Amino acid sequence: ASLHGIGSRIPLVFAAEANSMEGSKGVTLALAASASAFFAARGAVNTFAAAPTTTSHLRCGAAAAGRDAEARASCASAGASSPIVGLGCVAAACATGVAARRRSIKAATATRAFENELGVQAPVGFWDPAGFTSDGDAYEFRRRRVVEIKHGRVSMLACIGYIVPEFFKWPGYLSVNNGIKFADIPNGLSALKVVPALGWAQYVGFCFQMELFAAYQDDKEEPGKLSSRLVVGTTDVKTVFNQYYFGTYGIPNGPKQTDPEIRKKKLAAELANGRLAMVAIIGMFFQD
Repeated sequence: ASLHGIGSRIPLVFAAEANSMEGSKGVTLALAASASAFFAARGAVNTFAAAPTTTSHLRCGAAAAGRDAEARASCASAGASSPIVGLGCVAAACATGVAARRRSIKAATATRAFENELGVQAPVGFWDPAGFTSDGDAYEFRRRRVVEIKHGRVSMLACIGYIVPEFFKWPGYLSVNNGIKFADIPNGLSALKVVPALGWAQYVGFCFQMELFAAYQDDKEEPGKLSSRLVVGTTDVKTVFNQYYFGTYGIPNGPKQTDPEIRKKKLAAELANGRLAMVAIIGMFFQD
């Protein structure tokens, strides 16, 4: 068959292949590569050979003009290699399309792995525009869930800390030596420059103690289930006095919610309220 005949069939083959790749990137890649191969093959014909007079063979312009054997051999080699180059491009495009299709299926499968997790709520359902869960990594999903719950809880406390001082402040002195009363502390970010450095050091120390000892997230426990621990050097020492879990309403070793449906509803509410609080505290920062 002539090179023109081969080239004319390339788009038809890949049109059928593209129809089987619904919604994948393989469609664009396959069609673009097949079109490139087709026009490259057509360009090779116009460069190395004169337009054929029949569909059964190609005439070499240099050979028809009676030039030497070297020119004829060069022309024949170029004409023979053109369909091979074109078909090579087609094969590469096919492989690229199949690979893209497989990646699309893998990403969709990984996404569905987390669609039934706690926190998938109406009206948006499973929402991950940044694609953090596209790799299907269960460890990373759990780590991010732990961080989400922790940040949500801190943000809920921060919102309360922003709102309550508008209506109530502790009596007495925050710092007797500096003569600073609680009533003198402004609300919001302005307090950063009024509270003494020792006060902020106490705050950082308290957070450090809660994070590592008093409200520790054990890797063996579900996200958000905090407990206490005592560490001496690098050893976790377990005693009767420091092995407690936070129960309902954060009470140490308090009663647990045994109804699975009620427990699921309350945990989902905590996630939703924490997400709202994270947005709210940022809004308060900008307003301040």
